[in-house]
Amino acid sequence: MDAETLDGFAMLEGVGLTARRELLAAAKQRELAAREVLIERGARNASMYLVLEGELGVHLDAPDDDPVAVIGPGETVGELSVLDGSEASAFVTAKTEARLLEITEEDFWQLTNVSHAFAVNLLLKLAARLRANNAQVSKNVQKRRQYERAAMFDGLTGIHNRRWLDETLHRMVERHQRGGSDLSLSLIDIDHFKSFNDTYGHAAGDHVLTVVAAVLSANLRPTDLVARFGGEEFVIIFPDTQVADAAVAAERVREAVAAEELVMPDGTALPSVTISMGVSQLAPGMSVPELLKTADLAMYRAKQAGRNRVTVGDAYDPDA
Repeated sequence: MDAETLDGFAMLEGVGLTARRELLAAAKQRELAAREVLIERGARNASMYLVLEGELGVHLDAPDDDPVAVIGPGETVGELSVLDGSEASAFVTAKTEARLLEITEEDFWQLTNVSHAFAVNLLLKLAARLRANNAQVSKNVQKRRQYERAAMFDGLTGIHNRRWLDETLHRMVERHQRGGSDLSLSLIDIDHFKSFNDTYGHAAGDHVLTVVAAVLSANLRPTDLVARFGGEEFVIIFPDTQVADAAVAAERVREAVAAEELVMPDGTALPSVTISMGVSQLAPGMSVPELLKTADLAMYRAKQAGRNRVTVGDAYDPDA
């Protein structure tokens, strides 16, 4: 092998002919069988390898896993662990039969000292690795945010779900209790939903849930919050609002739902639906379950009174 053989290595670009000859004289050739492990994760690696022929695979968890990267002729591996003296962070195996040039740690640092071009190439590779890591971190952050959003939103209606409600409502109740400000809440149930579902089918029922959720969201103040409580039930939170004002807002929502025309995506017309709403206000010392129970009892009374109406609950109701 002569020094010109190394022309294709980006890591050696610009390195003088004399330095390359000295490198070749000191380096040792290695041949690997397919699937043979070159670098073991967690072990100390003290050499940089130049791939002359064949391909290597990089594996994060186990040598038998699918490789996350493939290193081919003209590329190098191992230089980062030589640089910082750390244990290898991944397995490197021969994806095919491979022929390598092994540069020991001593020769690696000798080349760094005598060749400015090699040092620059090393920095460029580190910068590229850092950019790739940053891009991966950014991608992971975006994925995590997507997962977090999916965990907090109802897949059918697109509004907040029960998990979000449980976390948010507890925080809001604690904050309003400490600050002494008003907080009201409405529990909502779609009237005769089960019979509607049985008559027109689950697809129509899902469409109704989606439309009702959209109407609720569209008819609230910017500060109000809506979530799907479960099944055909929804909850609206009215921050900094007394129960009388919350009842007015609830009445506006009720009227909007009753007036909404229901048409399936295929054009099939459906009968309109109505909702029954119970409204409650946070009282001093009241817990989240008590606030919800007061609204639930009020909603039950709305249904008993004929449905399609808003009823205000009493925090001091003996049934609450």
